[in-house]
Amino acid sequence: MRLILTYILLLVAIGTAWAQTHSDDVAKGIIYNRENTVELLLHTNGLFGIGYNKGKIKTYYKTTYYHIDFSEIHHIKEYRQNPDLPQWNDGSYSRPYSFGKQNRFYVLRAGWGKKTYLSEKSKVKGVAIGYNFEVGGSLGLLKPYYLQLIRFEGREGRPYLSNEKYSDENASVFLDQSRIYGASSFAKGLSELKPVPGGHFRAGIHFDWGAFDQVAKALEVGVLLDVYPIAIPIMVNVPNRPFFANFYLTLQVGKRK
Repeated sequence: MRLILTYILLLVAIGTAWAQTHSDDVAKGIIYNRENTVELLLHTNGLFGIGYNKGKIKTYYKTTYYHIDFSEIHHIKEYRQNPDLPQWNDGSYSRPYSFGKQNRFYVLRAGWGKKTYLSEKSKVKGVAIGYNFEVGGSLGLLKPYYLQLIRFEGREGRPYLSNEKYSDENASVFLDQSRIYGASSFAKGLSELKPVPGGHFRAGIHFDWGAFDQVAKALEVGVLLDVYPIAIPIMVNVPNRPFFANFYLTLQVGKRK
């Protein structure tokens, strides 16, 4: 009888301890198990991108997630300039262009990551601080860069505009700034996209306002590395690289459920 009472008291004690822990977790905000956010991505090798995160909240401190984003990558030597030339006789105007640019380069990333909040002590004025890392694939997309080049025809040498991408045959004109009227329309080259598969790694510091509220509001800063099996031909007559290292900043907004 005494042994039975001992077992009962032990079970009650264990149950009470578990209930207290569970109650504490609920009080801390562990009432959600999913987190979905959209993000605006700002990075140093380009302008901006957009992304989406689908996360699973494992514990109070840890969330695993799947991530996808799309952005454009620029060459470090790329410089956009405005020719500011007079209106052409067909009514068109010159557009800003990047001299020596051969291709635009876009990247679609998909990866898996893990986000960890450091501790309750990391909360500063309502901000939870943590870190994250992510690995995954990168699908690069090369799009030929077209310029409106000034050509001449007939015995009179009448000037006309020709939409052309870079080639060995037109290099002397494509790289002559006096023969460039401006960039062609964005639609030029869309039918000539060329895929380049690669991979990426991302790591950052995560700041979350109301980390365990229903509405997710976060800011993240870190480093982002894209790697490809070939040098990506963005520019002409300057070295091109098979990798791109970025500093990034993201603004994330979404919901937990």
